[in-house]
Amino acid sequence: QVLLVESGGGLVQPGGSLRLSCAASGSLFRLFDMGWYRQAPGKQRELVASIGTGGITNYAGSVEGRFTISRDNAKNTVYLQMNSLKPEDTAVYYCNLSPRPRNDYWGQGTQVTVSS
Repeated sequence: QVLLVESGGGLVQPGGSLRLSCAASGSLFRLFDMGWYRQAPGKQRELVASIGTGGITNYAGSVEGRFTISRDNAKNTVYLQMNSLKPEDTAVYYCNLSPRPRNDYWGQGTQVTVSS
C-alpha cells in the first residue's frame, strides 16, 4: 500500500507561481512512473504532467512550457513547479501513478486557486 500526500497549494494571482509536493510512503517509489493530475469543478480529472523512473517527462498541451515536474527518489517525493499560472489552472491537484492511476492511491489533493 502506498500513501500519497499532496501539499503546496494556495491562492495566487494570475501570472504567479506555486510549487506542489507529493510525498509517498513505502520503499518502492523509485520504481513507479508518477503523474500530477487535476480536477476542476464540474470537469473530469486530467493528467497534466508525468515523469518516468528515468526522469523522462511529459506534459499536457495546456501546461507545456509553464509547469515542470521533477522527482527526488531519495525523499520519495515528486514536485510540480507551476509558473505563469492562469485562472483556468484552478483545480484540486493530485499525484498518482502514471499513466494508470490506482483508485486506492488517491489522496486528499491540494487546492490551487488562481484569481485576482
